[in-house]
Amino acid sequence: MKIGYPCINLTLDCSSSRTFRLASYSEERLIQTVEQNLACLRRILEFNVKHGLFFFRLTSDLVPFASHAINTYNWQEHFKMTFRRLGDYIKNNNMRISMHPDQFVVLNSPNPETVKNSIAELVYQGSVLDLMGLDTTAKLQIHGGGAYGDKESALNRFAEVYHTMLPEAVKARLCVENDDRTYSLTDCLILHELTGMPIIFDNLHHECVNNGEPMREAVMLAAQTWQPERDGVLMMDYSSQSPGERKGKHVQNIQEQLFHDFLTETEGLDFDVMLEIKDKEESAHKAVAIARAMGRL
Repeated sequence: MKIGYPCINLTLDCSSSRTFRLASYSEERLIQTVEQNLACLRRILEFNVKHGLFFFRLTSDLVPFASHAINTYNWQEHFKMTFRRLGDYIKNNNMRISMHPDQFVVLNSPNPETVKNSIAELVYQGSVLDLMGLDTTAKLQIHGGGAYGDKESALNRFAEVYHTMLPEAVKARLCVENDDRTYSLTDCLILHELTGMPIIFDNLHHECVNNGEPMREAVMLAAQTWQPERDGVLMMDYSSQSPGERKGKHVQNIQEQLFHDFLTETEGLDFDVMLEIKDKEESAHKAVAIARAMGRL
């Protein structure tokens, strides 16, 4: 089991998601910002390795406006060696990497422009993982999208876009996650049947929207959609409900007994855990200690 956290390290004095306003775009500004982002990413990765945090989600903002029409600069060539060195560090330390495009990535939108922009963003993020030389166990994670009043049609529209419009390099990395409002694990299993995509399992979302599957059974169902050679082991997002907040809101700090109970419930199942908890690496340190004491690392 690998345990990690997404995008931002709150201990270090740097960010790998620096950006700027579209109105102030220039190639010089782009190059400078990407240099800073990749230098900080290296520091975050080194921090994670030092502390036994071997699962990390890269920020979507490594390259500002990468999928926007304004950005015609060949940043892939310019930063090719930097990306490759980052990838070598990741591989040499046996880390697991993912990316999670923003909510505007909706493959089953009825709006062709939204679909076009969504694909451009997936191509960008997939190319980051490709430039790092990472195999297809490094994944791109998206949600099912909207239901638009007819979920069956929406599911079929997703599958059509997947099969007819997505490049093979994106399809090799793409996963769908059960969400907290629309697409349950059962819906994602339908998408898996239609496309072959593995399912990233989110325990908190499953608590919000489900079809009665007990947690252990749900984890097993999601895990069965992963092909070990191509996909690696199941990736899952872990969090718990923030008390007194809207349903599905992530907790600020890990609730250690709940995490212990979750690991007990899933004893014997193999997966990597992305902690979607607001204090980031602080909770990740605690989760690693719990998992180690239980013999899960």
